Amino acid sequence: AELRPDLVVPRDGGDEEANIALAYCPERVLPGRIVNELVHNDRVIGGVTTACAERAAVLYTSFVKGACLTTTARVAETVKLVENSFRDVNIAFANELSMIADVIGVDVWEVIALANRHPRVNILQPGPGVGGHCIAVDPWFLVAGAPEAARLVRTAREVNDHKAVHTEAKIRALLDAAPDAKVALLGLAFKPDIDDFRESPALEIAESLSHTHGARILVVEPFTEDLPPAFAGSGAELVTLDAALRQAEIVVVLVDHTAFKHLSPQDLAGKLVFDTRGMLRR
Repeated sequence: AELRPDLVVPRDGGDEEANIALAYCPERVLPGRIVNELVHNDRVIGGVTTACAERAAVLYTSFVKGACLTTTARVAETVKLVENSFRDVNIAFANELSMIADVIGVDVWEVIALANRHPRVNILQPGPGVGGHCIAVDPWFLVAGAPEAARLVRTAREVNDHKAVHTEAKIRALLDAAPDAKVALLGLAFKPDIDDFRESPALEIAESLSHTHGARILVVEPFTEDLPPAFAGSGAELVTLDAALRQAEIVVVLVDHTAFKHLSPQDLAGKLVFDTRGMLRR
């Protein structure tokens, strides 16, 4: 409004004189399926005013096959934060369960598979942490907005961040126990079959290990041709899966890319395997 005094910005209570319309429509898309989900998913459309929401809905209904649900901009933005926080909390339960399983000496994958046979239980799969520009970030906005109330949301974020630390410590223990061994770290992306490394726990773990164990670190990431700049000077090497299997005595699955799912017991024979995703059990 200050930059364009010639324009009338819509405001709560009425926008009859407004020259522009403002609305917030959070994305609900999965990397790798963006076009399909952009069209078929339900959308929440939050207008600065009711008229803004209605005008935005006209645009979205021209190509969205899912329901277009109008509300206020504040509610729409909160919905986006809540959706990602809900997922973060559920992942945190699975990640914490995997750490509990380490302590009490049970197989977390078997525990989850059997618990999920209960008709009202659906535990997600644990991993080395949570990444991406949404789930790993959005919960903090709820915490910042209501720090005393958002205790569970904050704790879930802390659990998921700590899972990367926990995973890295386990890999370091494997390397310490075999001081001459090389380790193949499979995957850097924050989720399978994409080239997005933002907030990736796999990337965080691999970077940290590369700067302490150098040439003992072999990275396999089919969605990049070069290691990120943070690896510069570390001595770590980006290699193919076949090359990693030839050289490494330890194999760590950090990302369950489709390219890794063909690995057989014969491929991994004689190697120490740490599967953070449970991929090799599927």
